[in-house]
Amino acid sequence: MTTKGTVSAAMEAATGPRGGRVDGRKRRWQQHKIDRREELVDGTLAAIRKRGGDAGMDEIAAEIGVSKTVLYRYFSDKQDLTRATMERFIETTLMPRIYEAISDDLDEYQLVRNTLAAYVHTVDSDTDVYRFIMGNGSATDTSTLADFEKLFAQVVSAVIIDKSFDRGVQTEGSMLWSYVLVGGVQLATDWWISNRTMSSEEMLDYLTMMAWSAIEGMVRAGGDRHYFNSKTHVLPDPENTAS
Repeated sequence: MTTKGTVSAAMEAATGPRGGRVDGRKRRWQQHKIDRREELVDGTLAAIRKRGGDAGMDEIAAEIGVSKTVLYRYFSDKQDLTRATMERFIETTLMPRIYEAISDDLDEYQLVRNTLAAYVHTVDSDTDVYRFIMGNGSATDTSTLADFEKLFAQVVSAVIIDKSFDRGVQTEGSMLWSYVLVGGVQLATDWWISNRTMSSEEMLDYLTMMAWSAIEGMVRAGGDRHYFNSKTHVLPDPENTAS
């Protein structure tokens, strides 16, 4: 199976089937409400990109061209709007870019770098949206972010298993490794967005160095924790002595 096929299968397994049977009138009303919420969320995203990540409900409503009463008709509070905005951003922007990067049939190193680049560059190019959803939503509601991390980790795990098969690498730890990679990248990017001590390309270089070195080490040990534990581990001297 190609990398794209592996990722597609993982995405389908992770998201699962949706929907259920309801009567026609109720279904039409539910669809109207869903459509209207999506319109308001898209308007919220546009408002944040124009007004900044600290935009409040009054500014968002004014930018969309509705009253706050209309917003509260479809969202219980700012937390609900933030949650919906996060879901929309992940569904329409962040995950498709990661999916596109990880679906390319590249060599393993470029696959790692391209996937990291997709995440970093998406967050970097939409910093106001990222700050809005992380600043207003993540502290009190972790479910949407956790769902994204789970989906991302499941896709990464599927690719690790696929790439390890031909090499005879054990993959019992693939899900754990994926969470370490996804969680580490997310936390590092969050720190970088707040501090900006280096450029995005420098950030990407360091992330790739760390992630690739970890993957390389796991493959070298054949994914076998017993083999890894049986070895003596010492830090090597740098190969690049010029620096």
